[in-house]
Order: sequence, then C-alpha cells, then structure tokens
Amino acid sequence: MKFYPEESCCELDKAFDTLEEIEEAMIENQVIESKVLLCDREHNLHVDLGVIRGIIPREQGAIGIEDGTVRDIALISKVNKRVCFSIIGLEKDIYSNTCAILSRKAVQERCINDYISNLQVGDIIDARVTHLERFGAFIDIGAGINALIPIDMLSVSRISHPAQRLKTGDDIKVVLRKREPEKLTFSLKELLGTWQENADAFQIGETVTGVVRSIESYGVFVELAPNLAGLAELQDGLFVGQEVAVYVKSIIPSKMKVKLIIVEAFDKEECPHELNYYIDSGHIDDWHYSPSDCEKEIYTVFSPNSHLLSNS
Repeated sequence: MKFYPEESCCELDKAFDTLEEIEEAMIENQVIESKVLLCDREHNLHVDLGVIRGIIPREQGAIGIEDGTVRDIALISKVNKRVCFSIIGLEKDIYSNTCAILSRKAVQERCINDYISNLQVGDIIDARVTHLERFGAFIDIGAGINALIPIDMLSVSRISHPAQRLKTGDDIKVVLRKREPEKLTFSLKELLGTWQENADAFQIGETVTGVVRSIESYGVFVELAPNLAGLAELQDGLFVGQEVAVYVKSIIPSKMKVKLIIVEAFDKEECPHELNYYIDSGHIDDWHYSPSDCEKEIYTVFSPNSHLLSNS
C-alpha cells in the first residue's frame, strides 16, 4: 500500500459504528487515521473511534519513544492533530468499558518496511511540511515519519529561511536526493523547472512582480520564480524580502542572465506563493538546470553518490 503523510490521508479516516467493525479492522490490520483528543499525564494518546475510545500507549506512540531517541514532546505535539495507527487489542478500562489499544509505531514500521525502504534516489513522492528551521524544512513522508529538505535544496534562487518558500502544513512534491542508513534527504528545486523553462514564462518588455533576494555592491538580485532570478541596478531604500515591480530588459540564455529594471518597490514583504511543478511524479535520473548552449553547467545526477555528482 501507499503511505501518506499524516493529516492528509482522508481515505484512511474512519469512525466505527459497532464493536464488530473494530474487531474486523483489527483482524485485517487496517491503517486508520483519527484526531488525537488528549495526551494524558503518562503521555498516552487518546482518540475517538466512534463507538468506543482508543488509546495509543506511550511506547506505541512513535518509533524511538521507547528507547529514548525520540522525546515525549513528539507525542504531546500531536494533540488536536490527526495520526495514523492500527488496532492491536481490546481491553476493559477501570469502569469496565471496552477500549481499543492502538499503535502508531506499528504503522510507522510498516511504512518503513513496505514503502520507504523501497524508495530509490530520484523517486518523486508526496510529502507534507511539518516545521521549518533556518537550515531547512522538515517533511512528513508517510505515517508521521520525518525527513529533511536542506535550505539549499528548496530552490535555485537563494533564500535566507525556508519560510520564504514554504509554510507549515503545505502539501508538496519532493525528490529523494540521498539515502543514508539513518537518514533520508530530499530536494525540491529539481521539480521547479530548468532555467529555460522558467525564463520561457517571461517576455522582454513585460513588467512583472518579483522579490528582492540579495543586495550587492554591483546590483540587486530579484527573484522572478523559485528557480529564476535577474539582476537590477541598485536603488536606495530596498530591503531583502521586499516585493518589487520590475521591467524585463533582456533575457540571455547563453549566460543564464535576466536583466531587470526596478519600476516600483512596495512596502511589504513577500508571502510564499503556490509552487509550479515542471515534474511532479515518477523518477528522474538526472536534471540539467542550465541551457545546452551555456558555458556554465548546473546539474544534479541522482544516484547513491549524488552528493558527489552535483554542482547545482
């Protein structure tokens, strides 16, 4: 089966009407998703299954909780959020009410064995942004299992923080860039188009909106798209992250250059825009960002040693 990021697997959502349905789901080892109602003082998670309540014991809350490699905050933070789990037993509580014993850890183990372990470098998958740090974006790649997109792999255009490109909760496409025994690293920029694909969206003589990405002594770099930036002359009063209107003066593929003139600067900072994917499924072996007639080559080769075979 395919494993989805938590909080986005609607087809797994289920409320049970009878105890017999719950017993059937337990026998069939179904993967179910529901919202966490509370985390008790022993850090057990409680969910509503419809006819009865379910409990995810602390040690079944996530891979790594039992051995201490994952902290209990990973459980506390799930309150009012949806999680995936399977039913591993039924028992009576102190009031003689039947409750279901659930395991999120078991679903994560299945996800690793049946899905994540089969991913190859260059495979494109669905993911959900879980939180942002200055060094990169953490993503849920299935059943609440997290991986990282380093900040330099979010786009060709350089940004100072992932929040300039993504928001927590965004559903995105990513490509597996590197496998290590205990870590998977993903990338986004190879899915956002080559220099030429992005440049083809603009015409000389147009005035369009961009974002100031850096201010240098020789000019201002303005992002037109996540994988395309142009250079404009210096102007006073600009700041990084500022939205500007720019006139497209020239587009030079052989040098990967776009020359711009800043027409107007707006007194507001950007907010992340919806991403435009040029590749959104399947597998890629290599990706060439630079045009074929450009002297400078920027590319990525997706292989087990891709980190040694890339200058992108």
